[in-house]
Amino acid sequence: MGKFLSIMTVVLAMLAGAHKISSVETSGNWVYLYDDAGHRYKTLSASSVGEVKGYSSEFFVSQNGSWIYLYNSEGQRYKTLSASSVGEITGVAGDTFTSRNGAWIYTWSRDGKRIKTRAA
Repeated sequence: MGKFLSIMTVVLAMLAGAHKISSVETSGNWVYLYDDAGHRYKTLSASSVGEVKGYSSEFFVSQNGSWIYLYNSEGQRYKTLSASSVGEITGVAGDTFTSRNGAWIYTWSRDGKRIKTRAA
């Protein structure tokens, strides 16, 4: 019985990281993450997340005051960037997001590293 429980614990731990974001919705004081089956699997406080700027199946981007936050598909914040250096988020797709800061368009990796710059 103990071995069975150990195996089940490992399987459940592997499945826990298997969420893909299909929707991120804000309602009142809450931000909800939905999976590809349409099930709500995570609830976050809107006061800590801020305004959701965009999402892909793997991560989402929000802005709270002068900070840009990157969250993984499990709803864990893993990167904080200054909004003054990032600019305005214009889109999120795949493993990248795009921002505009003055006369420049930046493409960022999901890790928060600027990977391309071009004139607006």
